[in-house]
Amino acid sequence: MRSVLSVSLPEKIARELEAYARETGRNKSDIVRESISLYLWEVRFRRLKRQLSIGAKKKGMVTEEDIFTEIS
Repeated sequence: MRSVLSVSLPEKIARELEAYARETGRNKSDIVRESISLYLWEVRFRRLKRQLSIGAKKKGMVTEEDIFTEIS
């Protein structure tokens, strides 16, 4: 199932999106869909990293080396 979303963009971003779509031969919807998907992935990743960081600090792990040592 698909949902239609109408988005208002500042003129500069709209021009950049249009130019990028022409350069790559892709349509704007595909580009926006991929961009939102990547953004949401990054948000989830940062949230998970923050949660894991809190747990690691409670265990005394403060550097990547500490974590590597723990899992090795």
